Amino acid sequence: MPDLKLNSENPLLKKTFEVPFDRILAEHIEPAMDALIADAQAGIDAIVALPGQRTYDNTLGALESATDNLEWAATVVGHLESVATYAEWREAYVAVQPKLSAFSTGVILNPGLWKALKDLKNSPSNKDLDTVRQRHLDHLLDEFRRQGAELRDEDKERIKAINMEFAEITTKFSQNVLDSTNAFELIVEDESRLSGLPISAKDAARESAESKGRSGWRFTLQEPSVTPIMRYLDDRDIRKQVWLAYSTRATEGVLDNRPIIARILELRKEKANILGYPDFADLVLEDRMAKTGEAAQHFITDLAERTADFFKKETKQLQDFAEREFGVSGSLMPWDIEYFSEKQRAALFSFDEEALRPYFPADNVLKGLFETVSRLYGVSVERDDSLPTWDPDVTTYRLVGEHGTHLASFYVDLYPRENKRGGAWMNQIVIGIPPEPHLGLICANANPPVGDVPALLTHREVETLFHEFGHLMHLCLSQVPVRSLSGVNVAWDFVELPSQIMENWCWEKQALDTFATHYETGETIPDELFQQLAATRTYRAATAQMRQLGFALTDMSLHRDFDPSGAEDVIQYARGIVQRFHPATLPEDYAFIAGFGHLFSSEVGYAAGYYSYKWAEVLDADAFTKFRDAGIFDRKTGLSFRQNILAKGDSEPPSDLYEAFMGRSPSLSALMERQGLVATS
Repeated sequence: MPDLKLNSENPLLKKTFEVPFDRILAEHIEPAMDALIADAQAGIDAIVALPGQRTYDNTLGALESATDNLEWAATVVGHLESVATYAEWREAYVAVQPKLSAFSTGVILNPGLWKALKDLKNSPSNKDLDTVRQRHLDHLLDEFRRQGAELRDEDKERIKAINMEFAEITTKFSQNVLDSTNAFELIVEDESRLSGLPISAKDAARESAESKGRSGWRFTLQEPSVTPIMRYLDDRDIRKQVWLAYSTRATEGVLDNRPIIARILELRKEKANILGYPDFADLVLEDRMAKTGEAAQHFITDLAERTADFFKKETKQLQDFAEREFGVSGSLMPWDIEYFSEKQRAALFSFDEEALRPYFPADNVLKGLFETVSRLYGVSVERDDSLPTWDPDVTTYRLVGEHGTHLASFYVDLYPRENKRGGAWMNQIVIGIPPEPHLGLICANANPPVGDVPALLTHREVETLFHEFGHLMHLCLSQVPVRSLSGVNVAWDFVELPSQIMENWCWEKQALDTFATHYETGETIPDELFQQLAATRTYRAATAQMRQLGFALTDMSLHRDFDPSGAEDVIQYARGIVQRFHPATLPEDYAFIAGFGHLFSSEVGYAAGYYSYKWAEVLDADAFTKFRDAGIFDRKTGLSFRQNILAKGDSEPPSDLYEAFMGRSPSLSALMERQGLVATS
């Protein structure tokens, strides 16, 4: 075993709360991972060899301790690959993925460890375990069984090989998406072609061009660049060019993800079959709320049927509007939908989303987030500049409890960079065992500051930050004494409840008035403008819902019905499903799944689980009715949500936690009512 004392300057060798992000280099990755894997393996070997009676502490507790340093280092390295990657880092990161996969698979398939866990289950000491540790043991036994602990040796070897290949090709998938995104740029020299584009987007494009030593306006495939083009730009040719580029990312040359997708699906199906499941969906959903792929698919199709008539009506109304008001003949194309939707919304509600942007300076939005959780959960957020960061734009904070207790620290990384992947996410770096604090982060790719003007966010970007902060609160307020059951380590179709429920406060005037103030005048959002915003909440809600359900059904169908070894092209198969949920005819080369990181950037991720967004949306709409009825800042309701949901992690079944908060099982009606998708007489 490598001596962990060697190369003591390597900052990845020892878990620390204050992560030395400013000192971690690519050269540290492989030596650290080799040493930490060896150390973790030695700890597992010691558990297996332990004589005498099995107890929780000497078996399951010891297993948590044995892997703690390695999991921390792997999380840190994976995070930096997402937010601060470079060539040498990427090379080292790719090199260690098969090693990490081999280790984790080896743990699950270790016959001695499997026997130790079963012996603990049958040990007299098991009867004395509390319900949380008993749940931990039962969870792990189920996971070992589900991942192949009882397989024949030759099947175990095949599972190991599959998992190692997963590590390599899912990493390659993510890198291809990032590289393909960065490979595109559009330089516009003629300002007249930017008609309709908001000033904020033009200024950002001008600054982007200047940063590259170019004249004119530079546009990329990053979200803050793409969104205003598709929503506001009058030039249809540019909209088409950008839409096609975005929807065909990672489909050409060395960055082509299509064969990778086919291979991932093939491996997932093979793995599920080896483990005794008919398909990958049944494998991953067995321990989630839906339980089976059939149940999840039924949920998707049932919700789609309830939405279909509203969707058809919205589609026809938009087509008629474009023809009547703009003389558009023929069917709308995909690059027209968002543009004319915004025109129709403005006409119906006299509302321009850009009019809201001055009221959402990023610093104020963060303050609003902090004020919201303070009023709901009795905590406070303090700026803390003592933590090292991976980029100068990253800010750091402490979450403090009622009696000054340090509950957690966290990082906020808001703006896009070329070495940072797109999207928005939360991650947990250190899961504290009470009373130890947690450490987490949220990342986004929001509109950055331009010149002397602060970062001004769209309402949707505000929703996104509230969403990710909800995930963060799930970690920061966790009080579970077992790391594996703490924070967001819950059933995948339950994990979005704490995040999605936070978005509701973005639609409440009482909440917005605490932070949505004009960056120049300090005034809150005028009542008339807020009413216009509120009126748009149900605008084209059926179309938005069908879009999500289309992605969810594509995901489920790929993992239940598609034959990856057959002759059918996976891109065309996916396109055919999405087409049924899309208001315009998609071009033949539409290949959104080639950039669909939710499904293919990791071994599992949201694969066979994309329905979770809608599943959890049912829960969040229903749960928010309790806040709405009691008052959106009602401390009693907030503390109940904290105690019954956020603090509990996976220490109890999610359905039990939900019913403890609501006093009943969830109802679908609240979601349909919130979206305006109910029949009117």
